[in-house]
Amino acid sequence: MPVTANEHGLPGHLVDFVAALRTHGVSVGPGETVDAAEVLGALDLLRREELREGLAAALLRRSGQREVFDTLFELYWPAALGAGSGQVDVPRVEAEDPDAPDGPVDVDALREILADLLRDGDTDALRALARAVVDALGQAGASGTGIRGSSAQPSWSAYQALRVISPETLLASIMNGLRQPGDSDFTDEMRRREIRDRIAQFRKMVTDEVRRRTAEQRGREQVAKTAVPKQAEQVEFLSAYAEQLTLLRRTVHPLARRLAARLAVRRKHAERGTLDMRRTLRRSMSTGGVPMKPAYRKRRPGRPELVILCDVSGSVAGFSHFTLLLVQALREQFSKVRVFAFVEKTDEVTHLFEPGAELSGVMQRVLREADLTAFDGHSDYGGALGSFAEFYGEAITSKSSVLILGDARTNYRDPNLAVLRRLISQARHAHWLNPEPRRQWGSGDSAALRYADVMPMHECRTAGQLADVVEALLPV
Repeated sequence: MPVTANEHGLPGHLVDFVAALRTHGVSVGPGETVDAAEVLGALDLLRREELREGLAAALLRRSGQREVFDTLFELYWPAALGAGSGQVDVPRVEAEDPDAPDGPVDVDALREILADLLRDGDTDALRALARAVVDALGQAGASGTGIRGSSAQPSWSAYQALRVISPETLLASIMNGLRQPGDSDFTDEMRRREIRDRIAQFRKMVTDEVRRRTAEQRGREQVAKTAVPKQAEQVEFLSAYAEQLTLLRRTVHPLARRLAARLAVRRKHAERGTLDMRRTLRRSMSTGGVPMKPAYRKRRPGRPELVILCDVSGSVAGFSHFTLLLVQALREQFSKVRVFAFVEKTDEVTHLFEPGAELSGVMQRVLREADLTAFDGHSDYGGALGSFAEFYGEAITSKSSVLILGDARTNYRDPNLAVLRRLISQARHAHWLNPEPRRQWGSGDSAALRYADVMPMHECRTAGQLADVVEALLPV
């Protein structure tokens, strides 16, 4: 397996790999690094997949880090250098002049080779073909006919190579070749999904190959800045696309378990209350009046009630949804939880988040079933706070912890600060979680700074930030 380090430089190469992991949010300590060094000594470096799994087992300690690891592994432990060796022969159209260089790529013949490999599912051959496709068709500026650019340092394009060979359009012909008389619809659908997965795998191979070639030219660190995906807990709620939000929702329960474990440790260390002088003096009678064993009052922490008001309009709904799922997973930390959603008006949706409730598509149910709009359907924080105070003000008591979830963008409407002051004056604690960057608070129609003067406001752009804030707010 090609590695861009000689035998004496292999430990240094590992250190560089570990440093890259740390740069992209994967916590790797000295112990894990030593374990990884032992993996390098125990495994055959030519068995690349075994090396990948061995290093992953030694270096990764949390879920959600594998995609970052795999991307950096491809950059730091590449399958080949340059054009590599043992490539698939790319079919070309014969040139009329026998003394001329190779003719243009025969795209139709190349697509037939790809269809055969996709049908057979030969992963190694597909990887070799991906390398050949990039070499023949992926040079940016080339026409896709085999004419190379004149630059000494070519740039590479996965989009160009995949556009020319268009693997998705091979699905129908592959299915026709696999279909047998008497096949059921179920068998047909399973084969279709399998071929689609292989096509997606091939596309990734081409993308990885382009990334490898680019890293050789521009440097691994430079390519890693844009190529390495963010971990789920680092993805910003307001810029996340649907697939990232789905991945975020999968992290809710692991995140809740970690928070609960940290809370248990915190409670263990906080079990001791203030010094109990009477019991201490009573104990000291057995040691001649010397207080050898101080006695402490036992703390009696109570689980507070939690009242949540969440903006469910627009892109903020993704942040509110994730936060509500996290609170649902931590529900046992509170004696009572009431959930209120708002856009222009506020309505209670606690029943949608009761224990055992089906939470898939819950936001769609909130928007469909709750009475949230009055005029144009745009956020009106002042109106929402007013309607909450009018219809649900009794929900906040001296035992309540209040969480408000939203970006505080009022569409230039009255923020209703007086009502907010009155509501939080009734509560035990009150905190505002804002998914916008702090630097944007107060810009445009944002009333965040005005609300922050009334109650504590926390920046919660990512799941990691949210976890830190929620942990700090949880009762001890």
